[in-house]
Amino acid sequence: MADMQDYAIQILTFLASFFFILIIFVKCRNKVRLPPSPRALPIIGHMHLLGPIPHQAFHKLSIRYGPLVYFFIGSKPCVLASTPEMAKEILKNNESNFMNRPKVANLDYLTYGSADFATIPYGPHWKFMKKLCMTELLGSRTLDQFLPIRQEETKRFLKLVLKKAEAKEAVNVGGELMRLTNNIISRMLLRTRCSDKKDEADEVRKLVKELNELGAKFNLSDTIWFCKNFDLQGFEKRLKDARDRYNNMMERIMKEHEDARKKKKEVGEEGDTVKDLLDLLLDIYEDENAERRLTRENIKAFIMNIFGAGTDTSSITVEWGLAELINHPHVMEKAKLEIDSVVGKTRLVQESDIPNLPYLQAIVKEILRLHPTGPLIVRESSEDCVIAGYTIPAKTRLFVNVWSLGRDPNYWENPLEFRPQRFTSEEWCAKSNMLDVRGQYFHLLPFGTGRRSCPGASLALQFVPTTLAAMIQCFEWKVGDGEINGTVDMEEGPGLTLPRAHSLVCFPVARLRPILSI
Repeated sequence: MADMQDYAIQILTFLASFFFILIIFVKCRNKVRLPPSPRALPIIGHMHLLGPIPHQAFHKLSIRYGPLVYFFIGSKPCVLASTPEMAKEILKNNESNFMNRPKVANLDYLTYGSADFATIPYGPHWKFMKKLCMTELLGSRTLDQFLPIRQEETKRFLKLVLKKAEAKEAVNVGGELMRLTNNIISRMLLRTRCSDKKDEADEVRKLVKELNELGAKFNLSDTIWFCKNFDLQGFEKRLKDARDRYNNMMERIMKEHEDARKKKKEVGEEGDTVKDLLDLLLDIYEDENAERRLTRENIKAFIMNIFGAGTDTSSITVEWGLAELINHPHVMEKAKLEIDSVVGKTRLVQESDIPNLPYLQAIVKEILRLHPTGPLIVRESSEDCVIAGYTIPAKTRLFVNVWSLGRDPNYWENPLEFRPQRFTSEEWCAKSNMLDVRGQYFHLLPFGTGRRSCPGASLALQFVPTTLAAMIQCFEWKVGDGEINGTVDMEEGPGLTLPRAHSLVCFPVARLRPILSI
């Protein structure tokens, strides 16, 4: 009986607290001019309006309520920006107030208390990591050194597809592209390939995939205040188990690298080989005179970032691109003619050919416009500010809908159509200077913008066009009933990186067999 009374008191206390907060919110709303907002429900706020694919649900909200929408995910205040004007006002004119990413319980735990680069708060350590990424880890010099890896793995991928073609077997394009990017990232990070079954890199990849899935799970403690200290969804044990396994594995890999480095120093072989990214990080970890010292947790969390963000985004982009080309055979044919004219039919297309393939570049931009693998930019306001005449309170979670920006009819003629020629016509060239995709144009932000834009953009813009060009150059692609250029469905699936609802499965037909035998 006493337990029942205690439970009733807790319920009454909660209800009283909720209505008290609601009254305060209404009064505050009358004093400040907040952006338009749908009607909220008790406790869950506007969660009922958010479907399994958030950027699509957000797009519907913006159509109904305008370019700036105020809403609640549970008790967490949020604001949605869905037009280039609003994106520019927030991410450029008020960038300093939106430099931080919101702290999310699952990710914070998995990344050793935000010891990584992606979620760490803006400050001296973040600036050091950004500089390190752009000059060393993902800079042009390092990427050039890894060019042979990308070439070798691409040839390996094409030969695998050729075997399928010769056997008249179907290829799961998305799966094989994922394997290709995994192998490239693994060799860049750890000098090992994911495809080798006994290789520890495959173990890393699978575990990081599990960590990513756990990190992306919706946790009630992030959004409903009275759930903050309760593990109602049972995440605590799963998170601890996954991070412990990752931690033990990375410590083993780091120890192996440290032992190898020590042996090289003893025999004077330093500098004889290209260092992988883990070695570059260990150089800083061991350097007592470094600008800032890295901890082992910093290194492990950064490796998690690169694996998590680098392995599926580029492969998904190429998969979307091939699907669009299959559905638009005239675009596919024009791309083939350009590649044959510039590259010829006696060698494989290379990264160095891409600047001479303007139509292919236009295809890639159109893919990134319609299918950005980062469909939402997520930040958090540091202090109160005014956007377009509306007050945005401190600690408000910001969502910029990149997916909506690429479909804005005020900037894009026939925005739902796949039309690469929009980037090559004289009118567009004059108006947009070929529309760079690195964040200068707020109606095209596939890699974000400003200081917290994606540091891996250079790698993606080397891998995506070159891989897609090789697939166009070397194969015809049959789908569905076996007809070349049959129709592919373009339904999106749930996920943070805009995956397809159904993986693209094709029957390849070798087009330039001699190239593939080289």
